[in-house]
Amino acid sequence: MSEGALGSLTGLLRDIARGMPITADLSRSDLLLVRPMNAEQVVVIAQAQPHSISPLYTESLVNRILTARDAPVILDAWRRRRRLRVHREFPGAAPVMQDVRPIRDKTGEVICLLSIETSLIQLERHRQRHRSFRRAIEWLKAMCARGELAASAELTPFGEADGVLLVDFQRRITYVSGIANNLYRRLGYMEDLRGRRLSYLGTCDREMALAAIEKRAPLEQVSDQGSQLYVRKVLPVWPPSTLQSRLGGWLFRRPRPGVVGGVLIMVHDATEERRKREELQVKTTMIQEVHHRVKNNLQTIAAVLRMQTRRAKDPGTQQALKEAINRILSVAVIHEFLSLDENQSINVRDVCQRIVGQTREVLVPGQQISFSVDGPAIYLPSQQATACALIINELMQNALEHGFENKKRGEVRLTLTDNGDEVGIEIWDDGNPLPGDFSLDIPSSLGLQIVRSLVQSDLHGQVTLENREQGVTAVVTFPKAVIAGKSTAGSQ
Repeated sequence: MSEGALGSLTGLLRDIARGMPITADLSRSDLLLVRPMNAEQVVVIAQAQPHSISPLYTESLVNRILTARDAPVILDAWRRRRRLRVHREFPGAAPVMQDVRPIRDKTGEVICLLSIETSLIQLERHRQRHRSFRRAIEWLKAMCARGELAASAELTPFGEADGVLLVDFQRRITYVSGIANNLYRRLGYMEDLRGRRLSYLGTCDREMALAAIEKRAPLEQVSDQGSQLYVRKVLPVWPPSTLQSRLGGWLFRRPRPGVVGGVLIMVHDATEERRKREELQVKTTMIQEVHHRVKNNLQTIAAVLRMQTRRAKDPGTQQALKEAINRILSVAVIHEFLSLDENQSINVRDVCQRIVGQTREVLVPGQQISFSVDGPAIYLPSQQATACALIINELMQNALEHGFENKKRGEVRLTLTDNGDEVGIEIWDDGNPLPGDFSLDIPSSLGLQIVRSLVQSDLHGQVTLENREQGVTAVVTFPKAVIAGKSTAGSQ
C-alpha cells in the first residue's frame, strides 16, 4: 500500500492502514478498511492483499462504494456495532471466512470496520499449524485493528518464498514453517528446531529478536552467511488487554496483556536476487560504456568533418558538411545521455537544450538569434529520443538557413507539450515566410525530407510546417511511449 494511498487518512485509521499489508501477508487474508456512509452503504478507504498467495480480489476496491448486496456482513456488523465472523460464498472462488471487526475511537464510537477475509482452504491449512502460531496470528490481527502495527509499513513484503519462525515469550522456537526449515537446513541446522531456545542458532536472530522486544517495534536486516544472503524481518506481537486474556495468562502462564508474547521471524533467501542484480549492474555498466565510446567516436568523426569543411573551397560542399556534422552531433547527444542514465530513458527537454547550444555555435558571424526552450520534461525511450533529436536539429537548421538567410536578428522558440498520450514539439521562428507554393509533400531540401521520413516512419506521427503568428511554425505530434517504472512527463 503506497503512502499516496494513505494521504487522506489520519490518526488511528492511518495507523491501521499501515499495518494491514503485513497482516494480510502473514494471515494469508485480504483486508478491507471501510467507512460507513449510511445504513445501506460503506466506502472502502484502504485495502491490503497478500503477497504470499493469490488475493481474493483482482482489482483495487479503494474508494469503491459497497452496498448491502456487496457487503452484507460488513453492514450487519455496522448495524449491530459488534464483531461478526461469518462464512460467505465468494464469486468465482472458494468460500471465505469473513471476520469483521468494528474500529472505535477514544469515545467508544464505531468509526470504521476492518474486514479480514480468508478462503476456507487457507483457513483449514492454518488450523493444522501449531496453536502458538495460530494464537500469534490472532494477536497480529488484533494489533492491526488497534493501530499498533504502523511501524511494520517500513518492512519489505512477506512473499511466498519466505519462511517464518515463531519464538514465544520464553525465547523458545515453537513454530517453524516448511520453507524456514529448508532455509535453516542450508545453514547446517539439520535437526528439528522446535523447542530449542533462540540462542541455539548461531545467527543474528537472537540479537534482532531481543532488540525488537526492547523497542516493541519491527526490525529488518540483511546478512551474509557464507555464500548465502538472508533478509530477516522480526515482528514482536502481544495479546490484547481484555479480561479474558488476563484470565488466560494467569491460568496458562501466558504473557501478561501488553507484554510482548512472542516474536515472528521472517526469513528470505535473497542470494539469487543479489546475483541477478549484480549481473544486471555489470550489463548496465557495459552498455553505458558502449554508449560512451559511441559518443566519443561520433564526436571524432564530427571533428574530422570540421577539418574537411575548412579545406573545402566550394560553398555548397561546406554547407553539406556542416549539416552532416550537426546530424552526427545530434545523435551523439543521445548516446551521451544514455551513457549516464541507467534507466535507458531520455529527457527530451534536456536534448533540446543541448541541440540549441550546438546550434548557437554554428551561427554565421554577426548573427544575433535568440533561442528559448519551454515545456515539461518528457522522458522517451532511446529510439524515439534519437528520432526527436534528428528532427529538432533539422528543423532548427532549416529555420536558420531559410528563415534568416538575409537577416542578422531573430528569434527561435522551441516548445514541448505533453498531451496525455501524445507528445508535441513546436518550433517557431520570426524569419522569412514560406513561399506560397511550399508543400511538405514535396520537400524542398534534404533536411525536410529527413524530418518527414522520421516523423512518419519512426514516430508514427504527423508534421506540419506553415506560416503562422508573424513567422513560420513547425509542429510535430506523435504517440507517447510508456517507459516501465518511470513517468513520461514531469516538471523539473
